[in-house]
Amino acid sequence: MVVGSCAVALLVTATGTAHALDNLPPKQPLVQDLQSEGKACATGDDTPYISQLPRLRAVLYDPEEDNQPGEGSAVTGEFEAWWTDAAGVQQRRGFTTGTFSSGAPFSWTIPNDVPANTVVSWHVRANDGRATSAWSDEGDGSVCSFVYDDANPEKATISSPEYPEDVFRVDGVGVYGHFTMDSPSDDVVSYTYRFLGGPVGTVSAQRPGAAVTIPYLPLTSGPNRLTVQAIDRSGRPSAESQYEFNVKSGRAPVAHWRLEDPAGSRSAAAETGSAARAGTGVAFGGPAPAGTAAATTVNLDGSGHGFLTTDGPATDIGKTFAVSAWARPDETGRTMTVASQDADGKAGFSLGLRSQDPGPVWSFAIAGAQVSGGAPETGEWAHLLGLYDAETGRAHLYVNGHEVGTAAEASPATTAGAFQMGRTRGTTGYRDRWDGDVSDVQVYDRVVVPGEMAELALRRPNLLGHWSLGSEEDGTSPEQSGGAPLRLGAGASIYRVSDSSCIPDLDPDCTYMPPPLVGEGHLRLDGETGYAAADGPVVDTGDSFTLGVVVRLADSVPAHPMTVLSQAGEHTDAFKVRYEPSTHTWQLVMPEKDEVGAPEKVVSQIAAADGGEGQGHRLVVIYDDGTDTVKLFADGYTNAQATASLPNGWHSTGDLQIGRAKDGDGWGEYLHGDVDEVQAYSGALRDTDVFGLGGETNPCLCY
Repeated sequence: MVVGSCAVALLVTATGTAHALDNLPPKQPLVQDLQSEGKACATGDDTPYISQLPRLRAVLYDPEEDNQPGEGSAVTGEFEAWWTDAAGVQQRRGFTTGTFSSGAPFSWTIPNDVPANTVVSWHVRANDGRATSAWSDEGDGSVCSFVYDDANPEKATISSPEYPEDVFRVDGVGVYGHFTMDSPSDDVVSYTYRFLGGPVGTVSAQRPGAAVTIPYLPLTSGPNRLTVQAIDRSGRPSAESQYEFNVKSGRAPVAHWRLEDPAGSRSAAAETGSAARAGTGVAFGGPAPAGTAAATTVNLDGSGHGFLTTDGPATDIGKTFAVSAWARPDETGRTMTVASQDADGKAGFSLGLRSQDPGPVWSFAIAGAQVSGGAPETGEWAHLLGLYDAETGRAHLYVNGHEVGTAAEASPATTAGAFQMGRTRGTTGYRDRWDGDVSDVQVYDRVVVPGEMAELALRRPNLLGHWSLGSEEDGTSPEQSGGAPLRLGAGASIYRVSDSSCIPDLDPDCTYMPPPLVGEGHLRLDGETGYAAADGPVVDTGDSFTLGVVVRLADSVPAHPMTVLSQAGEHTDAFKVRYEPSTHTWQLVMPEKDEVGAPEKVVSQIAAADGGEGQGHRLVVIYDDGTDTVKLFADGYTNAQATASLPNGWHSTGDLQIGRAKDGDGWGEYLHGDVDEVQAYSGALRDTDVFGLGGETNPCLCY
């Protein structure tokens, strides 16, 4: 039957369904389905370079309308590649693949007579055995090209004006160096690099063959090495080049005032830089921050006379600089300045405290940019460091050795005026005067690196007491260095093993006595009335402190919570370290206020109860008032569940307790088990020092 001018043959199946017998040609391959050795189809300026004879790949399709019921479409791929040889003659190669299902990947590995460094073009089409598709470059399609690169680039050369290779030691930690990498090969597009100890990276050239320069900030002194490989357009690497250089220690500050001048002084002597003239509202000879090298400090009264100033600038603030100081505010309800430098009738920068809602913050401002963070507290020391990094154009603020806030883009003034302590320049005169104490002001003309920041902000812990609990005399157990002993309550005793103890394997009539937890003895508590206590508080819970203890529970299934360490205020414990059997955890519990029912910070470490067996657990509590964090360590380790934020620690006046906790007007949570090696420090130990606690000797705190 003829309908119109188109004849259609029909096949009628047993079910009566008719299918067209005409064949539709395969679909034209799409450019996005074509690759040269994994690189997308491209040509012209985007032609990819390939480091090996490439496998050409295409995904080919046949229309589904061609399928009979239950059948799938199958096609072959026909590839064709061509190039112009050295004689100017066009060469062509072709390849037909096996038959595969529609939608499958088809590939051809180019033969090895394809020349290197020559543009090779290719296209592909599908063949279903009765018809072929259009070539992939017909119509809206595109030819694909590649260049086969069979040679690695030449090694890179490396140079640095700041860190020449032939000088033994050059400037220095915190001073940027600029390292230029170049290669004689004109097809190099990037360089991989790695410095000894990091960083590691890849940097791209602006155009093939161009040299590249990278900045590098040395963080430590001593020998260093830069290793570089040049990478060409095909991804081929060169052999490694190595550049060795030596870095000096960081330059000393360009200005430094310890502020330890005698009481009554009218100026502050400078370790480096110029002496600073003092206003009449300045009083030298005050107490310095504990745990620092400072002996005394200076107080500024917040009036128009409470300042120190130099006759000229401390540094060029248009270049990289850093300014640091210890600061303790006597109030936090208004904006105040610790240090600043004049610049053309205004402040070139200011470092200090900014009053805002919902609470005050530390602040570093420079040229309209401001970085803020941290939480100033009245009467509390903090170490501040403001840094402007001219290499990156960013301002940073560090509080107690840790970066706070978000680094801000800044464009500082180029003019420089007098350096100020305790005030900042405004349009109508000086303002934002500091009310409080200031110590150890330093100004650097370089970056202060993280290790140096940690040292500047360090408050070295001080051992307050170490009770080994190996002996007893008149109801007390002595402190190792002759300090105040611990009083032993009823139900508490010192367990020791006699020198005449026997070995059951050799003497069947003897009773084996296990060794103490540590050393010659330990404290044994009966879980009913047993405890030990100091005469008064041992740690200042309103400031940073560290406590360590070794403890072993006598029960495998304790019937109730049991406290090993606590120190109480008037209404509740400032802290307690206890075992909570319902969750199988050791917990550090710190109420936020000295109030009954106050909200509590609770951190924990999972541990099974000892049941009187083994060596127990070495627990360490660290409260860092500088970072407002509390941590609980178990056997040297902590984790996220054992760390929490505690913004405001509070001072407690109760005795340090071993083996019990405050319970209303009395005591409870008595511990049934053994306790040993109680150690107490003012200040926060570093995490790495925790492993040294729990022994008969105190760890070497090598700061």
